[in-house]
Amino acid sequence: MLSTMRKQLKSHPALVPLLIFISGGAAMSMMYLARLGVGNPYVCWDRKNNPEPWNNVSPNAQYKFYAVNTDYSKLKKQGPDF
Repeated sequence: MLSTMRKQLKSHPALVPLLIFISGGAAMSMMYLARLGVGNPYVCWDRKNNPEPWNNVSPNAQYKFYAVNTDYSKLKKQGPDF
């Protein structure tokens, strides 16, 4: 398969930027999915030791990728401890 792709790229050099952008977009989407799976407090990988990981998140922890008008350092806890 790689030899066929190499032959096509040699005969059509205009496809090289297309291949670069498609592979870059695929890599960025995989990195974003990995970030969501590892860094999101609502994802539970270990149900025996920590069945509810969202209860351990501090109120001033920023876990969103981009927050528009929220200053997480000034937030206070609104609910009881469990």
